[in-house]
Amino acid sequence: MEMLNKEVMLVTGAGQISMAIARRVGFGKKIILGDKRIENANAIAKTMNEAGFDVVPFEMDLSSRESILAIIAEAQKYGEIKYLVNGAGVSPSQAPIEVVLKVDLYGTAVLLEEVGKVIAPGGSGVTISSQSGWRMPALTAEEDAQLATAPTEELLSLPILQKENVRDNLHAYQLAKRCNEKRVMAECVKWGMRGARLNDIAPGIIVTPLAIDEFNGPRGDFYKNMFAKCPAGRPGTADEVANVAALLMSDAGAFITGSTVLIDGGATASYFYGPLKPQA
Repeated sequence: MEMLNKEVMLVTGAGQISMAIARRVGFGKKIILGDKRIENANAIAKTMNEAGFDVVPFEMDLSSRESILAIIAEAQKYGEIKYLVNGAGVSPSQAPIEVVLKVDLYGTAVLLEEVGKVIAPGGSGVTISSQSGWRMPALTAEEDAQLATAPTEELLSLPILQKENVRDNLHAYQLAKRCNEKRVMAECVKWGMRGARLNDIAPGIIVTPLAIDEFNGPRGDFYKNMFAKCPAGRPGTADEVANVAALLMSDAGAFITGSTVLIDGGATASYFYGPLKPQA
């Protein structure tokens, strides 16, 4: 028999990190799992439902406000949305510049905005950015403020994001992830007015099927060198990201909001002050 008072959790991006977080914090909850490829959502829903969870797969496209509103409406059929986990996105090797910006930058901003309008009191959200945003030179205070607070429908028109100012896919990805972090800061203020919290996790190299493809791809040596020369000396696991999410989403993290937690085995530190430092 269906419990009517289950807390509702919205999860986007049916990948290893989303699943690890959902398994860690989603027991006893109604989980709505969205992915652009419904077969991904179906596969993870099957794995989790066979392990005793309650997951409803849903086809959604993070780059579309209409699609984001549709998954929010689906989740609200089961009650107020109490938790958000956003693990959706594309990697720089998967997509051209326009797609990286439309999905990772614009789509994430829209999702945080729209869920922020309806999040339940006491609720919490995490979005997944990347260590990548930390390796880009600092932006001006004005550029940071624009990424944080520009109306979502004006984001992609910002001068900093125009073709002539974006070098390549990786630069687009770094800009998107920097925007995610700034957006979380600005949005957490609005979430706070509803008594809810919002944070960001910036993972380094985490072993997933996608990462294994990268290790075997044209940039494989670059990635292998990165985790070999970081203080941890290895890549991370999705479950280690879930450890951080569990803290951020629980009462133990009640004083943490608007924050980004970098979980990269020290790769960023090594990039600035260690053996990963680019040669001048």
